[in-house]
Amino acid sequence: MMLKPLILLISIAALTAGCGTERRFLREDCDWAQPIRPARNDVLSVDTKTQILAHNEIGARLCGWRP
Repeated sequence: MMLKPLILLISIAALTAGCGTERRFLREDCDWAQPIRPARNDVLSVDTKTQILAHNEIGARLCGWRP
């Protein structure tokens, strides 16, 4: 009887079709990360400024953050 293999094939196709979402350039690991925006009156060392800049540049490139 060909009905059981056909039902199995349709079930597998339906289950895997839901996984094919398109997110364009965004990555899933960007959901928890945000740009760092210090306040104007924050006193930061040069090293901290460099780290913030690197974090924000990577986020802009990988996650589409905008200034």
